[in-house]
Amino acid sequence: CYFLNELYFLNCIVMISKDPVVLDCVAHGQPPIVIRWLRNGVRLAESERLQFLSNGSLYILEARRDGEGSDGGFYQCLSQNKYGAILSQRSRLTIANISPFVVQPVPLEVTEGSVARFTCQVTSNPPATITWELDQSTLPLETDRITVLPNGALQIQNVQLEDAGKYRCVATNIGNRVKSRKATLSVINQGSAPKPRQRPRIIAGPQNMTASLHYTVVLECVATGNPRPIISWSRADSKPIDVFNARVLGSGNLVISDVKPQHSGVYLCRATTPRTCNYTIATANLTVLEPPSLVERPESQTRPRAGTARFVCQNGEEVHLNGRIKMYNSKLVITQITTEDDAIYQCVAENEQGSAVPGTAPRNIHAETISSSAILLAWERPIYNADKVIVFCTLHEGLNNEEYQVVIGNDTTSYIIDDLEPAWNYSFYMVAYMPMGASRMSDQVCQHTLEDVPLRTPELSLTSHSPTDIQVLWQPLPTKLSRGHIWAYRLSYRTAADATVLSVELAQNNTQYLLGDLQPDTVYLLRISAATRVGWCEPSSWTSHRTPKTSSIKVPPAPLLQQLEPLNCTSILVRWQPSPGSVVVQGYRLCYHEEGQPEQPSIQLQPEDTEYTISGLDPRRRYQVKLLALSLVGDGYQADQTLSTPGCVSIRDHPVAQPPAPDHVSAVVNSSSAVYLRWSRPAFASRKVVSYTARCTPVGLMNVSAIRYIQTTNQNVVIQGLEPNTRYELVVRLHADQLSSPWSSVVHQRTLPAAPSRPPEGVRVSLIEDGTALVSWREPEENNLAVTHYTILYASQRAWLAGHWQIMQRKGSNTMVLLERLEPGNVYLVKISASNLMGDGPFSTTVELALGPGPRHRGKSPRHSDMFSDGQYHMDQKSMTGLMVGVCITLACIAICALILINKGRSRYISILIFFIYCNFLLL
Repeated sequence: CYFLNELYFLNCIVMISKDPVVLDCVAHGQPPIVIRWLRNGVRLAESERLQFLSNGSLYILEARRDGEGSDGGFYQCLSQNKYGAILSQRSRLTIANISPFVVQPVPLEVTEGSVARFTCQVTSNPPATITWELDQSTLPLETDRITVLPNGALQIQNVQLEDAGKYRCVATNIGNRVKSRKATLSVINQGSAPKPRQRPRIIAGPQNMTASLHYTVVLECVATGNPRPIISWSRADSKPIDVFNARVLGSGNLVISDVKPQHSGVYLCRATTPRTCNYTIATANLTVLEPPSLVERPESQTRPRAGTARFVCQNGEEVHLNGRIKMYNSKLVITQITTEDDAIYQCVAENEQGSAVPGTAPRNIHAETISSSAILLAWERPIYNADKVIVFCTLHEGLNNEEYQVVIGNDTTSYIIDDLEPAWNYSFYMVAYMPMGASRMSDQVCQHTLEDVPLRTPELSLTSHSPTDIQVLWQPLPTKLSRGHIWAYRLSYRTAADATVLSVELAQNNTQYLLGDLQPDTVYLLRISAATRVGWCEPSSWTSHRTPKTSSIKVPPAPLLQQLEPLNCTSILVRWQPSPGSVVVQGYRLCYHEEGQPEQPSIQLQPEDTEYTISGLDPRRRYQVKLLALSLVGDGYQADQTLSTPGCVSIRDHPVAQPPAPDHVSAVVNSSSAVYLRWSRPAFASRKVVSYTARCTPVGLMNVSAIRYIQTTNQNVVIQGLEPNTRYELVVRLHADQLSSPWSSVVHQRTLPAAPSRPPEGVRVSLIEDGTALVSWREPEENNLAVTHYTILYASQRAWLAGHWQIMQRKGSNTMVLLERLEPGNVYLVKISASNLMGDGPFSTTVELALGPGPRHRGKSPRHSDMFSDGQYHMDQKSMTGLMVGVCITLACIAICALILINKGRSRYISILIFFIYCNFLLL
């Protein structure tokens, strides 16, 4: 008897003025069903032009565009029967229009070989298509020198004399076509005079943009300079640019198609003079708007009078609160139910203005950070008098998006929200209460608390690879413990017998450090501290580790100790993998103790054991665990790790049953750096919000810092930042009522291979004969790369300055190629890139080859000259020494013969000897 569903028209409809329009609305439910229509929230009345058809559709006889009578706007249909009403989503009707040109092209005067850029702009709905005319004829775009961007910009690279003329912009949409004024391009003939060198200059950089989901955006970048600058793009957050959805248009414009939220960020355009450090940068911010989406829908309920009903509705936006119908963590809660509450409740999520409610909200909300734990909130009173206002403070970065409420009288317009977490994002909005009910919620403001010193230090993992080193590993601190952006780590160490402390400061991106030049068979004490820009936290307690004996070279290496896991507040799970090596392991020895306390008796384990549960621990204590392998030749190297046990949770002093693990875990991969993991929530009752932790571990792990932990409230997660072509082990666990489930069953997935990230190695160019050079290289030093082909670019220096390269390609099995028909007296430049099925890699450093003026004598052996990536010629030292010695001996012999001939009076032979001496000097 209730409505089942409704079918609505498209979200966006574009019509031409004076054309008829039909908007459909189909509703199912118990008849009779009445359908009404609203435009911009106002109910429509039927007229000769606006007719309500019997099937529920709205018919507009002749769409109007201009003035107050325009039919453009947001339309909704309201379907109603005796059980209630349902309002459709909003759909926009646009009447096509196009304005005169807001920006007209202006005349330009440029030199030959430089860059010309015209621009124009109109206001058009739908967006207009931009084309250009040259001397009243459509501008041909066959050449790579000319590019027209969707925003109307016309770019002409390497301007030629024939490009001169009158240019005009033409804008067209489905309703009209307009033309701009003409602008003259004058090209100055440079002649044969060399152009002076000029530093790179960006004449048209990218602009800040806001784009809807799945749209295509173009970030413009045009630069001038001599030689011609090279355009490159990067992101300010150092994340890679999406190579699957991004391409370069023209000489350097970045096009991103099918934009998604992850494309949001600050993009940097860099114009660089080739083979120099001269560059200039322009930046722009790209914001991708995302429509709300419902991920959990409310279910029908039956409740007794005076009871409480809860409806769940999750989406990406804030949900309004209204009176005793309140929202807690995306749940709609109705308290003190009466018969009047018997109705259909609809969850609505919108990006723009919400539904109207009685009264007005507080205005001009402003938030200002006071400290790392306090924010000042200020506002203007509502237009209508309110009895009180309620401040809602939402913590955005937590697992549950916790929301706090503060009730404030209407006699003040400011309040300090304190006891907040440092370096966290908070959002605030307000609702006014009055006798007639609650107002709509105010505008939302977001504010970030200041950083503070870290709350705790990282947990350490220690092992040795030789008697004279200690490998130190640690996990990055979670946000709630780091209390800001970690700026540096300080690792301190000393021997147990010496009070002298040595320290090493490491940058924030480090999660490991190798201590070398240590003493064998010595107990070392280590501790670590972390710092934000505010300051350093208190260092951890000293953790001990004994380096192996010098005689322990042949004993088993340290076991591969994985990250310790607290099973509950009194138990720790220790897991490890046997260390690779030829020594037979007879068993394992496990020791543990609380920091600052003596060690407990060691535990002997079997050689086939790979995990052990330590129980009977105290809650909220830090423990050090040590593990080593035993063999017939002696005790093996030791692995150490620290871990803090969590606090215990109980209800009415009775232990709480552990929730079950998530089930139906599966993983899907569609890129080289991400895995999509999903699962199902197990069947169990929980009064609080359920969250999950996913763990991603490379199979055959050698570095614990590579383990990824991701927390979410959804039943799926995209794990990013993974290594290409790597097999991962994935598990997930559940958290509810402050308890955690066991880890789920393990699933494995391998990431796809990635495009080459490095250029070919050892690029070398050798002249093997006149006009022919051999180019050789090595495959990029990356694992499992599977190169399909190489791209070789080469050009004379003159062609390179004009931006012209010759292109050759060779199969991935080839690592050399011949360059033929090279012209004497030129300098050639060569660079190479590798490609595979996933894409193209970067080009190598440009290598130069200088050719001489040509051969002087035919039939002589060719001269060989090698040019390496450092741009210098290299000659073997022994060859040079032998050449000099040989020439000197020859000259000495000729001089002796000359003296003998002079003494014998045979002067006619002297001229012959002088000729040979002259030839040797030429050889030198």
